[in-house]
Amino acid sequence: MSWVNAASCKLFFRADPIKIVRAQGQYMYDEEGKFYLDCINNVAHVGHCHPDVVHHGMEQMAILNTNNRFLHDNIGKLAKRITSTLPDPLSVCYFVNSGSEANDLALRIARVHTKQNDIIVLDHAYHGHTCAVIDISPYKFDGPGGEGAKDWVHVVANPDSYRGKFTDLNSPGEDLGEKYANELKLAIDKAKEKKRSVAAFYAESLQSCAGQIIPPEGYFKKAYKHVRDAGGICIADEVQVGFGRVGTHMWAFQLQGEDVVPDIVTMGKPMGNGHPVACVVTTPEIAASFASTGMEYFNTYGGNPVSCAIALSVLDVIERERLQERAIETGGYMMQRLQALKTKHTLIGDIRGIGMFIGIELVKDHKTREPATTEAQHVIYRLKQERILYSADGPDRNVLKFKPPMCFSQENVDQLLEVIDKVLSDMENGEVDTSSEKTQHLMYGSANGPKIISSSAKRAITGLDEPVLKKLCR
Repeated sequence: MSWVNAASCKLFFRADPIKIVRAQGQYMYDEEGKFYLDCINNVAHVGHCHPDVVHHGMEQMAILNTNNRFLHDNIGKLAKRITSTLPDPLSVCYFVNSGSEANDLALRIARVHTKQNDIIVLDHAYHGHTCAVIDISPYKFDGPGGEGAKDWVHVVANPDSYRGKFTDLNSPGEDLGEKYANELKLAIDKAKEKKRSVAAFYAESLQSCAGQIIPPEGYFKKAYKHVRDAGGICIADEVQVGFGRVGTHMWAFQLQGEDVVPDIVTMGKPMGNGHPVACVVTTPEIAASFASTGMEYFNTYGGNPVSCAIALSVLDVIERERLQERAIETGGYMMQRLQALKTKHTLIGDIRGIGMFIGIELVKDHKTREPATTEAQHVIYRLKQERILYSADGPDRNVLKFKPPMCFSQENVDQLLEVIDKVLSDMENGEVDTSSEKTQHLMYGSANGPKIISSSAKRAITGLDEPVLKKLCR
């Protein structure tokens, strides 16, 4: 008999987890046959178990699957399809197996090309789980078990116009894109004072774990200039938001204008619709620098025929089913309905997003913008009771995040918002006691919520100093 160490599993709804046995489109089914509306699975980009994607994967697997030391048409076809969606001179692809691996490789390439070591990252950023990219992920190294930033990591304020360092409240009428971009100039100057040089600025085009952040206009154009003036290069992490999720463009960095072109782009999650395939795309100049070291790059499974067949099928489905247009239509419809709910509910502080990437930030007070963390977790708990899968993120875990399969419909939006509307009304009318131990246990059983230890459990803990106790009780 084999046992799974529970510590190795990060489950949604830990107090009452769901066993999912199959899925189709935007629905997931448990062992009892009950279906759940999936609002958070950005990995199943074109819909769970899309028949075309499944067919092409099975078809290629029945013919050939091997490592990429052999020539095969699929890898060339996929490279051509991907680079055709990107601006010049992004034209060289390295295929890998996951977003974490893509970001790890991009970091290595940047350091080889610039011959520098230091990295600038956004606060609360997440770039993956390998040792190298945990070191550039404040979401990890500043969280539980983290050891803080290394001396070669320079963390700058995330460009959050609602809760960040510069907002419409404390900097009214000012160019927030420029103000946030200037934070990179300050970081570069401080690094120079310490005799350090920056290799790269690493940023998610839209921050997800940081709370569905949409950077202000002009931010990346000005930030990239500061980095390049200092001899560094710019890396766009599209692992969570690429492949048309924003609707108007294939890649989220393109939202900032045609003249915003990163030096390296990383992509993953949605690329294989759940199959492990990812990619790093860069310029011929940077690729040549990487190759000039003499240390060959090889990846046994990256770019194998099956992975490439699946990724090609995903691109076909995006185009054939006009999923970018659906993102615009369904996402726009949801934003419109959410703005109406915002006027009705005092708990809704901010609505932000584009396409099928939307955040609903809950606050206890509109003036102070105090985060409504407990209330956000209650919404997630109640949605789960209504068989709707949702989660929250952001530094205060108070942002309800929407990143569903791209086949999500306007009818699905109506179903989701009907429940959110009722749950918010119940809380605002005092019909829910979110402070009770039972309610907190059920709510914070979610892997996305803070850990809650009941008062009786706290009394049972002995021999722990205050910092450790606080960490356990976060």
